[in-house]
Amino acid sequence: MTHARHAGKTALVTGGASGIGAGIVRRLASEGCAVTIADLDLDAAEALARDIGGDVLAVAMDVADEASVEAGFAAAQGRAGRLDIAVMNAGIIQIAPVVQTDLADWRRLIDVNLTGVFLGSRAAARIMSDQGSGVIINAASGAARRGVPMISGYCASKAAILMFSQSLAIELAPRGVRVNCYAPGHIETPFWNTIADGFAAQTGQSPDAVVEGFRQSVPMGRFGTPEDVAAAVSWLASDEAAYVSGETIAMNGAEFPT
Repeated sequence: MTHARHAGKTALVTGGASGIGAGIVRRLASEGCAVTIADLDLDAAEALARDIGGDVLAVAMDVADEASVEAGFAAAQGRAGRLDIAVMNAGIIQIAPVVQTDLADWRRLIDVNLTGVFLGSRAAARIMSDQGSGVIINAASGAARRGVPMISGYCASKAAILMFSQSLAIELAPRGVRVNCYAPGHIETPFWNTIADGFAAQTGQSPDAVVEGFRQSVPMGRFGTPEDVAAAVSWLASDEAAYVSGETIAMNGAEFPT
């Protein structure tokens, strides 16, 4: 059950037009938050904003582009003169052995997954430091804590986000700003079509067999949902987590215990 946990607050969610990001947007909006959906696919972001209705805004954002990020955060702040919650959810994956990975592909993945978190966190930190409050929440992954073959770059980018976020949490604590991560395991979203197709191409299995193999690796016996992730993110963003900073909350069906 949702409630007005975030009434009167403002938020920005990157990669918010689909999948986990859309789940987070819907959850925060249902709890009274004025949400800005920031996504490379503006049409999808606008469609989601129309579907949700109410106080939801869509903006185009390339998280790897400094000017685009700054403009998107300025638009979000301009809605109410402040920004209370920033969720850096956008990310990509590349599935290939290291020996077959092009430098350009590696750099693009790092630009989106890691530099995108840096640019978004920096923009949010500047706004929130000035207002003396706010919550930054960054997307890590179960793959940040355990190596997975064929996605070494993805694992590396997500592991780096953990250390970046812990460091930033210490840095911003005196300014009233909290920083945490969420680390999903296998979450059932359209993104999984890309993952299944990629692993299938590398292993010779069918995409369905890839999905079933991953499903069987989860002790709870099922993939998670965007709603599972959104519930944890909502709590991290809330006043109920006021003394929680520098931490990572996992939702993975006990697959990646730490």
